[in-house]
Amino acid sequence: MSESVGLPHSPDVPLCVDLDESLVRTDTLAESALALIRSSPVNGLRLLYWAWGGRARLKVRVAEACTLDASLLPYNDEVLAFLRAERRAGRRLILTTGAAHSVAEGVARHLGLFDEVVATTVDRNLTGRVKGEVLRERYGEGFDYLGNAAADVPVWRHARRALVVGAPMFLRRLSARGITPARAFGGGKWSLRVVIRGLRVQQWAKNLLLFVPLLTSHKIFSDPPAVLAAGVAFLAFSLCASGVYLVNDVLDLEHDRKHPTKRHRPLAAGLMSIRAAGLWTTGLLLAAGLAASQLPRAFAAILAIYFVATFAYSMALKQRPVLDVLCLAGLYTLRIGAGAAAISVPVSRWLLAFSIFLFLSLALVKRISELRLTRGAEGGRLHGRGYLGSDLDLLSGMGAASAYTAVLTLALYVTSPEVSRLYTRPDFLWAICPCFLYWLTRILLLARRGEITDDPVVFAIKDPASYAVLALTVLFTVVAI
Repeated sequence: MSESVGLPHSPDVPLCVDLDESLVRTDTLAESALALIRSSPVNGLRLLYWAWGGRARLKVRVAEACTLDASLLPYNDEVLAFLRAERRAGRRLILTTGAAHSVAEGVARHLGLFDEVVATTVDRNLTGRVKGEVLRERYGEGFDYLGNAAADVPVWRHARRALVVGAPMFLRRLSARGITPARAFGGGKWSLRVVIRGLRVQQWAKNLLLFVPLLTSHKIFSDPPAVLAAGVAFLAFSLCASGVYLVNDVLDLEHDRKHPTKRHRPLAAGLMSIRAAGLWTTGLLLAAGLAASQLPRAFAAILAIYFVATFAYSMALKQRPVLDVLCLAGLYTLRIGAGAAAISVPVSRWLLAFSIFLFLSLALVKRISELRLTRGAEGGRLHGRGYLGSDLDLLSGMGAASAYTAVLTLALYVTSPEVSRLYTRPDFLWAICPCFLYWLTRILLLARRGEITDDPVVFAIKDPASYAVLALTVLFTVVAI
């Protein structure tokens, strides 16, 4: 087919519709395979064995082992609205996809739009040239086809009209190959905003903890190399964290789509593909490793521990009650240890004790917020976590106890002999204690009311009262010096 724009619309002509990254903004095979690996890493070996038998066998076996919930898939709203309009006009719709037949049947049942399903079976991978030949045998050249990839070119060449899901650059490449779309749909446009959201750049604020040892050792104004090292450490941790966030989002797709706010994340919403997430993750981790190589080996070791721990958290620990929040508190504290390693200073035991209790409290606040947001207090289970609504009061009590223990640790530190050696006017540090009491109590109160809908650190970035507490803390610390 070389030209189709001028052809008239006809409801008598069947419309064949591709599934992956056309009707839905994702790759169903990749999602199913990742869900299998998430359930048990041993399934990775099963995938390799199935792949040895060919692509068609792999798709069918994966679909048999993992059933996708069609109601949770991120559909392309523009395409879906078009298909519903065509259906109302009496158009015959055929779901024609390289996905396994059982996956396609599930989508067809959920949407209730398709008259027929033509998909991959164990002896036929319905993609590219094979798909084109099957449709030509069925309909001659009397069908329209909606697809999204270069692999669909052989199908469009047999079709009466080409309907294309893709970015402008892809459409231009198709035109150069003699395929002129009768209609184009959005869905493949690269967006810097989407990438930034996927990398969760706002979460980099957590890595400011790496500068805490620089501040507490009083090197920030007297040791420029140490400041530079802390900056490189911040960059390395931020790049590594973004890579891990992408891995977490890929592995947690189903749970995120059931969450009232996390379902809008780029991967869960299908705005970023799994393939793109893999490429970004690889690049980010390589860049983080390069940055870490410029710092002491102790820092690189801590960064490696951070990566392994966060990966373990994403794979399993986040589903273990209590263990999950302890892990989160440990990851926060690990940042402080990494900051000390980057500038080669010892870590105060007081600082470590304070940070463990402080961040355990904030981790508990995160779970409280999620339970409130998902109406878990009514008795439901928090998707992807091990908590019930009935746990809310216990979590609130644990959060308060941990918060006030952190402040008590700070008060004990102020009275320690170590403070008198570092500060000329240590009594001013006492004023920091009520500041933290106010801030932590307020955070707990807002979380219990359901007014914190995100990570408490992200909430603090947008909260004027948090900035006021931070300013007072810095002021009293400077005066004490």
